[in-house]
Amino acid sequence: MASVEKVPMLQEGYEKLSAQLAALKAERPLIVDAIEEARAHGDLSENAEYHAAKERQGQVEASIGDLEDRLSRAQIIDPTTLSGDRIVFGATVTLADEDDKPVRYQIVGQAEADAKEGKISYNSPLGRALIGRKVDDEVEVTVPSGDKYYLVTKIEFV
Repeated sequence: MASVEKVPMLQEGYEKLSAQLAALKAERPLIVDAIEEARAHGDLSENAEYHAAKERQGQVEASIGDLEDRLSRAQIIDPTTLSGDRIVFGATVTLADEDDKPVRYQIVGQAEADAKEGKISYNSPLGRALIGRKVDDEVEVTVPSGDKYYLVTKIEFV
């Protein structure tokens, strides 16, 4: 049974998922053609092309179902409409790490998370630790490489 819980995401993340869905739906007829072509080669029990095409069809259909589910439950949040002194979904946060080196992250949905781009999921260990914090709060996060400590230095809604 599919969940009815809303999935928060930015407009950019919604568009990215929509593009992935469109690409998978465009692949459907190509897979059907590959199955038909492989079926024409005869004995299906020893037909690797047929089995590969059927497996790909299953993967694509599962992905389409997952994307349609997430998009139908999407709650698009525009960070520029937010304000306040606490970290919430969509906020861009500047932190000082243990060496006083500034790091900047935006709190985003799981589909949008990309640490290299400075976007972390609200469900990540750091994201969960940051939600609800204010400027000058100290944050301790346990990550695979050990405990990390940060100081919240700035909260923006951009």
